[in-house]
Formats: sequence, C-alpha cells, structure tokens
Amino acid sequence: MKILQDVYERLFAAYGPQHWWPGDSPFEVIVGAMLTQNTSWKNVERAIDNLKQADVLDATRMHEMPTEELAELIRPAGYYRIKTARLKNLLALIANLHDGRVENLLATNKTELREQLLAVNGIGPETADAIVLYASQQPIFVVDTYTTRVLTRHGWINAEADYHQIQEYFHLELPENVDLFNEYHALLVKVGKQHCGRKPECEECPLCELLPSGGPLLPEANNPS
Repeated sequence: MKILQDVYERLFAAYGPQHWWPGDSPFEVIVGAMLTQNTSWKNVERAIDNLKQADVLDATRMHEMPTEELAELIRPAGYYRIKTARLKNLLALIANLHDGRVENLLATNKTELREQLLAVNGIGPETADAIVLYASQQPIFVVDTYTTRVLTRHGWINAEADYHQIQEYFHLELPENVDLFNEYHALLVKVGKQHCGRKPECEECPLCELLPSGGPLLPEANNPS
C-alpha cells in the first residue's frame, strides 16, 4: 500500500469525516479562505458573522463598499487592514474579469483559476488552492503547515521540499478526487492540531507506528525561525 493511502486510512479511522470547508455558500468559503490567514477559525467566524449581520456578504456589495467600513466588519479576523486590501483585490478580479459573478470565477478551469488567483496581490498558493478545492470543487491538494510538519517528521518528504513539491507528491500518489483531497487536508489539520504542533505529542497519535525508529525528525529544531 502506498504510504499516503495508508496515512489517510489511519486518520479517517481515528477521526472520521471532518465536514470541511464550513460555509453556507461558495462566496462565504472564499471569504473564509482569505480571512483565515494567521488567525483562528473562531475569529474568522466572528468576522463573517459581522458581514452577514450587515447584509453585505456579497461580492458586489463588498466590492463597492468603502474600504474602512469593510475593514471594521472584518476586524475580528486580525490584520484586518491587510486582509481588507487583499479582499478588495480579489473582489476587483471578480468585478473586472467575471462581471461581478462569483459563479463565473469558480467555473473557470482549475489551472486558469489558480493562475488568476495567484496574480492577485496577497493571495499565495495555499489560499488559492483552498478556493479551487473548497469553493470551486475542483481537485487540487491544499498544503499547509500541518501537512508539511507531519510529512517531514515522518521522513516522507525532504525538509527542504517546497509547496509545489509537496503538492506534487500527493497528486502522484493519490487519485484525483475532490472529496478525497478535501477530507485528507482536513484530517491532516486535525492530527496536526492534536499531535503535531510545534512540540510533537506522538503518544496515541494514529500515525505513531509510522514514525522512524528514532522518533520524529525535527528539522525545525535546527532552524528556529
């Protein structure tokens, strides 16, 4: 059995389905993906609730509303001025290239969609791929800190591997499937939060049996940054 398939089966058996990504609409998923950078999901929920209560959780309304007003609504998400600028950049893309219609953006094939998103100032690979996978429902694997940490500590990837190389590993090892990529990413976040934080807590981890004989590899110990 390929290692990534084994990992998935162990995690799914331990945790079950994670029901990701939370959101009542594709646009809400997009906004959540933009706001979750460098903050907890609880703070993102507070910001999204503010947008809902103000009745502005809509691409056109948010694009047209004053920047300061939008910034105040998303303040709970932290770095709110920076995130407002990033949101405004994305909303401009939707307005200018897709007639203000989110469904047109999300109907774009994944390669072009990803390129368009990465061209937006403030959107990196993880956020772009989260939008492609969770909002557009197109198969692409999302790599985050937990994914990198779990794979590195088990010795399945080189500590120097970049985002693209890690993502390519998943794409080569697994069938191209939206539901699988969705569930797998969520399960890696789950095990990361419970067992693979900055300090590993391997006891009772579903992946403990797969560790190298000497225990988890900790390359970050040699790189405090």
